Amino acid sequence: MRLTFYKRLWKYAGKDRWLFIISLLFSAVDVAASLTLPILFGKAADLIIGEGNVDFGGIARLSVIALCCICAAALSQWVTEFLSNRIANAIVRRVRNDAFENLERVPIKYIDGRPTGDILGVEIGDADRLADGLLLGFSRFFGGILTIIGTLVCMIIINPLIAAAVAVLTPVSLFTAKFITGRTYGLFKKQAAVTGEEASLIEETLGNLATVKAYTAEKSFSDKFDNINKRLKDTSFKAVFFSSLTNPTTRFINALIYAVVALIGAVIAVSGGGAFAITAGSLLALLSYSNKYTKPFNEISSVLTELSGAKACGERLFSVIDEKREEISGDKDEKIVLSGDVDIKDVCFSYSPDKKLIENFRLSAKRGEKIAIVGPTGCGKTTLVNLIMRFYDVNSGKIEVDGKDIRELNRQNYRRNIGMVLQDTWIRTASVKDNVKIGKPSASDEEIVAACKAAHAHGFISRLENGYDTVIGEEGLSQGQKQLICIARVMLSLPPMLILDEATSSIDTRTELKIQEAFDRLTKGKTSFVVAHRLSTIRSADIILVMKDGNVIEQGNHDELLSKKGFYFELYNSQFEK
Repeated sequence: MRLTFYKRLWKYAGKDRWLFIISLLFSAVDVAASLTLPILFGKAADLIIGEGNVDFGGIARLSVIALCCICAAALSQWVTEFLSNRIANAIVRRVRNDAFENLERVPIKYIDGRPTGDILGVEIGDADRLADGLLLGFSRFFGGILTIIGTLVCMIIINPLIAAAVAVLTPVSLFTAKFITGRTYGLFKKQAAVTGEEASLIEETLGNLATVKAYTAEKSFSDKFDNINKRLKDTSFKAVFFSSLTNPTTRFINALIYAVVALIGAVIAVSGGGAFAITAGSLLALLSYSNKYTKPFNEISSVLTELSGAKACGERLFSVIDEKREEISGDKDEKIVLSGDVDIKDVCFSYSPDKKLIENFRLSAKRGEKIAIVGPTGCGKTTLVNLIMRFYDVNSGKIEVDGKDIRELNRQNYRRNIGMVLQDTWIRTASVKDNVKIGKPSASDEEIVAACKAAHAHGFISRLENGYDTVIGEEGLSQGQKQLICIARVMLSLPPMLILDEATSSIDTRTELKIQEAFDRLTKGKTSFVVAHRLSTIRSADIILVMKDGNVIEQGNHDELLSKKGFYFELYNSQFEK
């Protein structure tokens, strides 16, 4: 059975739950000390009977007690705020960790199907909003409830008639808070979604700003941003409008309750009141309690509005946490060491049912063979790589490695047997050494240097300010240099299978020749799949698969395919014709 939102938050409180209990105790002390003050002030007022008839000693004693109550309330309030802050941030830290951890384990298709900016908005913006809402909830909500109950009890003790009149007006505040909260929840949820959409567009635009400028598409992107921003403005305005009704509405109700207490109290005091007679000091205390009684409704209404927005953001976080992970197959403790015999048998796959891509694909590759995959854009080359890596599972048919269906192998253990270099480089904001070590975390400095030399990256790394300890990121290196570091990762790990997806596309021709020599040494005795547009780089391949519309239309080595004078012949000559 699925837990409700607040039950899930309580579960995330974990070992900090005892702090929540302590914060409630200190909140109770704060309320008790605060509620004692009106009684003390009322008693002090009753000790001032008239000119020359003032009990200064009694007033002094009450003043000392009042000072102690003020100090106790201040200290308790500070402790409550401190503990509330710690609990709220601890919960959000755990929720955010779980969301990030699940993002690393969801299928690739989930990430491919959502804008990056929207995911960032959930992980960062929504988590911050949840923290703010929880902090207000812990620090004000429970203290407000205790204040309302305690104040009403004190008023009943002083004068049940006035307390009854106040209680009759209480549902008006509750109805107002419920009405506003119900309206704001949906608006805040929509606001969070549009904010994620806007963040996605910003990330997309800034990440490809050079392309945007090159095609003078600034106006188009500005118009698109303006459209989203307008929707965000309208949604935010409505959300803020309804949430801003809270304060003036509850203030009006508070003033009404204060007036009722003052009027009834004055009438009773003048008329005598019989069984409900009150003194001037008691009336002063009741007026003070009426303020204290209504003030929490203001705070609770504001908190409920804030919690409404926090709940909308929190549910977006939980939707990420609840997203189904990649299926775990095989024994995670089983050590898998593959030799690299690959058999693809009658594989069919498409990203969407209405668009066919790969159909009845067959391939048999033996250990140590280099298989090149060529063809026009969109023919299924990268898709085939995704299937071999198990980023996606086949719709039908099967892929076997060493006679084992890869769907029966543990994904992580299986992928450790494959080295991969993509056209899109990935460089962490870390030292060169740490970036290369991703391929083999236990590698020694000597192994790292040897791998970089093999990848022809040692030269430019040595010229960096701090050599291998230089902190690098997406900026500061050329695309070719980043690609060399990615190649060095594979050189370091030496897996039995390799996938090179346009691995040398960003490297100059002279360096590419050196890299090809390095790859020839690296791929010796290893099964390798090479996706390439530059047909000159795959002449030495044992098998060249020529793909078109998801099917292999030609297969053979370089010389065999040229002699057929088919589609490969046309592709090759189109690149080298003068």
